[in-house]
Amino acid sequence: MEGLIYPHPSLASPWAPEVDPDLALLMAWTEDPVPPVIWSVAGTDSGGGAGLSADTRAAAAMGVHLCPVVAAVTAQHSQGVQAVFPLPADQLRAQLTALRQDMPARVIKTGLLASAPAIDALLAQRGDAALVVDPVLGATAGGAAFCDDALLSAYRHQLIPQAALLTPNRREAERLLGVAAGQQSVPELARGLRQLGAQAVCITGGDEPSTDAALALDWLDSPLASGWLALPRLTATPDRPLHHHGSGCTFATAAAAALARGFAVPDAVVLAKMLTWAALRDGHAAGAGAGPLRPSAGFVDDPTAMPVMGFEDETSPDATTLARWERALTQPDRRRFEPGLYAIADQPSRVAALAASGRFAHVQLRIKRAEDTSDADLTAAIRETVTATAGDVGRGTTLWINDHWRLAVDAGAQALHLGQEDWGALTAQEREELLQLRRHRRLGLGLSSHSLWELCRARGLTPSYIACGPVWPTTTKRMPWLPQGLAQLRWWARMAGYPVVAIGGILSDRQVADARGTGVAAVCLVRAAEQWIAPPSEPPTS
Repeated sequence: MEGLIYPHPSLASPWAPEVDPDLALLMAWTEDPVPPVIWSVAGTDSGGGAGLSADTRAAAAMGVHLCPVVAAVTAQHSQGVQAVFPLPADQLRAQLTALRQDMPARVIKTGLLASAPAIDALLAQRGDAALVVDPVLGATAGGAAFCDDALLSAYRHQLIPQAALLTPNRREAERLLGVAAGQQSVPELARGLRQLGAQAVCITGGDEPSTDAALALDWLDSPLASGWLALPRLTATPDRPLHHHGSGCTFATAAAAALARGFAVPDAVVLAKMLTWAALRDGHAAGAGAGPLRPSAGFVDDPTAMPVMGFEDETSPDATTLARWERALTQPDRRRFEPGLYAIADQPSRVAALAASGRFAHVQLRIKRAEDTSDADLTAAIRETVTATAGDVGRGTTLWINDHWRLAVDAGAQALHLGQEDWGALTAQEREELLQLRRHRRLGLGLSSHSLWELCRARGLTPSYIACGPVWPTTTKRMPWLPQGLAQLRWWARMAGYPVVAIGGILSDRQVADARGTGVAAVCLVRAAEQWIAPPSEPPTS
């Protein structure tokens, strides 16, 4: 789709081609000359709403090639399911065998399987494909049952232990675990499903009343990241009903497609939530009941579809946290953030010199604590920096202190920067204390981000800015992240909802200009900051 901005994976993957960081835009997924192949082993829907029909639409929006493998035939329409006919195992096996010979899948998504022999047939022909399991156990609209005891046992003992990602709703999670409705919280259910062997679990909540009626909340439990994902809850109105038929199928297929493109599980789930939310918003009528979702490729750079994400220990977010997430989604903080250059140094004298040069709208003191560094040493350095830059701060330069937030506040700092590892290492009480200090003292708060899920987490804290990096390869510190590049930086600037600061590997004035051209608010220099200290009449050279 012409004009759309696309992200790329932030962590290395055999399915993620190397991206030239100088590229301003990436090829549209829907124009991929060799799109990734995924299989969907699921049921047909004679009404065209859910099952393989929904899977095909979601896959098309993600630009992947979906092979529809029929495991069951249903007789249904928009108001319910009248009958389910499991396909004989030999017929299912024949489809899978044919595909494996010529079109092996990177990822296999399962939906309505309808019989235990179907799981046997699938696992025999799976190969090394990753499994995304959407455990379709019954119809939301009512009607025929989909799952007997034998199939439930096969899910628990065969399929779930092989799943890279499991995507039940709450009712399905409870049935898989054999617990009564409401007996366990959603995070507890996810933990139980991971104990059955699933590598990651996302319990979707779009069709469940949440603790906050304004938000639709999904809980992700994965090795890389866990927490609530939130978007505004879409509600029906008298003149505009909500068409949600096939939402679970759409979510799981979108996640499978994102995994096939090389995205890590948390990022794949972010993209799945975005696509599903936008498709639900744009759903249409087809019959007297709920109609199908309408996914389109445009979801990928729609800022309104960008969720926020909490942290792992925020299992029961309080009213203040939910209100902050809602505010981040609907009314981002628009406090003034001065555009321009942003410099980082690790010595008070260098920070003061950078501030005094008049070249930088922002300067940061970044001191990494060594074994022999005491709190007194850090406090002295922070106080020296605050004092030395006071005049420049008064003239409009902002001084940011990296980490050591409590010492920085005590030393009179007015703006803080934290990496997400630093923020995640705080206790819930420390985070709340910092957020209260920010509200009462109007502290600036900058946050780092390197992946889609970290961008979502940063958004949920309503920061002053979000740093995106590394833009180009950097040797200043070792990290697992791939270079974001100009194209991803442009996507960050569009989707963040907050000012974005480009950082990492920026060494020349050409790179500064290119980064600025993506729409970011500021460009950060670390090793190259010194070359910009020159009289205003002498522009820096690369």
